[in-house]
Amino acid sequence: MEEPNVADQSTLFDQLDEAVAGAQKAFAGASTVADLKQIKGQWIGDKSVVTSAKKAMKDVPPEKRAEFGKKVGAAKNEILAAYDQRAEELAEQELAAALAAETVDVTAPVERALPAGRHPLELLQQEIGDYFTGLGWSIAEGPELEHEWFNFDALNIDADHPARAMQDTFYIDPASINEGADSSPHLVLRTHTSPVQARTMTQGEPPFYMACPGKVFRSDELDATHTPVFHQVEGLAVDRGLTMAHLKGVLDHFAQAMFGPEAKTRLRPSFFPFTEPSAEMDLWFPQKKGGPGWIEWGGCGMVNPNVLSACGIDPEEFQGFAFGMGIERTLMLRHGISDMHDIVEGDVRFSQQFGLFGRGQ
Repeated sequence: MEEPNVADQSTLFDQLDEAVAGAQKAFAGASTVADLKQIKGQWIGDKSVVTSAKKAMKDVPPEKRAEFGKKVGAAKNEILAAYDQRAEELAEQELAAALAAETVDVTAPVERALPAGRHPLELLQQEIGDYFTGLGWSIAEGPELEHEWFNFDALNIDADHPARAMQDTFYIDPASINEGADSSPHLVLRTHTSPVQARTMTQGEPPFYMACPGKVFRSDELDATHTPVFHQVEGLAVDRGLTMAHLKGVLDHFAQAMFGPEAKTRLRPSFFPFTEPSAEMDLWFPQKKGGPGWIEWGGCGMVNPNVLSACGIDPEEFQGFAFGMGIERTLMLRHGISDMHDIVEGDVRFSQQFGLFGRGQ
């Protein structure tokens, strides 16, 4: 920019008018507040016409100094006014653009996302429930604080059976322990989900086809393979003409649903008070940790006639089969988990391995 000509006042005034017009045009061309701030220094900064004219006032004759100062001040004020007006306009435009970009249509359907993930035990329990529902079976539930009759007596577990001892069972009332068969039953934390089967049979008429996943309690120490609070799923079918062949077919299909189409089961003779005959159930599947092979999965058998009679069902007319397995054990076998601590201690990194974060599974 040209230096102001103090000797030629009219030329200087023209330069100030041109500076005002130039600043107004430059400010109008700015597209952002940041650009506007950068342009501002060119018109009222140290090297601008207005600042140079202000510094030259000392060379202006005294009789013209007032007029000269008035002109310089007016030019500066016009430039600042133009800057402030454009800054306000740009700020409003940027705010409107930001609001438009951040607008959320609260009526639009969205895919819900959970801030965290569901525990793999809960997901597996739901998967098991979905499988049996698909078979046409019902899903039954029962209280975790259970009546001793449903937990033991109805299932053909005598008063002197070792499973009723304090070392296996959490008794709510210790006086119920070893009082004999004629004592009044008391409450226990259920040691298996079989009481749900007894409740189902006493509250309805056969046929029954039901599964009962849920939480159970036993006085075990927490270690790599045991925990005092764990989950089971038990299945019960009561109908006319049921045999071990029907039981084996259900177990094979369930194993394939849990472990893949190549999975299969085998039965080994065993004993349980509530089934006769009874069997231990082994599972074979190719993804087993250490290589394909057999591993124990649960117990099963035909419902003991004494259990049917205790629940008001004629064992001469109806037969039943039942089976049960641990859900923690199923999870450990499916995913090669070797330590129960990983499942129960609540470390979020354990659930993250199952891909449960970021979507609403």
